[in-house]
Amino acid sequence: MEFEEGQKRREVIKIESKQTWDTFLYHAKNQSRPIVIHFTASWCIPSVAMTPVLAELALSYQNILFLSVDVDEVKEVAAKMEIKAMPTFMFMRDGVEVDKLVGANPEEIKKRIAAFIINPTT
Repeated sequence: MEFEEGQKRREVIKIESKQTWDTFLYHAKNQSRPIVIHFTASWCIPSVAMTPVLAELALSYQNILFLSVDVDEVKEVAAKMEIKAMPTFMFMRDGVEVDKLVGANPEEIKKRIAAFIINPTT
């Protein structure tokens, strides 16, 4: 299954549809696994520049599920999550948004992820 494959490789998983989104959120919630989502667009240079940063973080924080959503390809998810600018990074726990960062700031995303892991209520 696609969910298990991404788990083994510890990579940022690209969400291709609303159904894929729902599946990953469901599994992460059932496993009490925190999620970091990178809302991106292929035309957004800052978003594209953040892709390798997220890939590195996915290797470092293997207990977090890292997802990538192209807002132009999966418009339904972007609209549901009220994404207005790219890149946007959303932090979710138990299916609920707990933090959001807008903009390409590698140091800030690293700090927020570290805090996200240390403080389960963040």
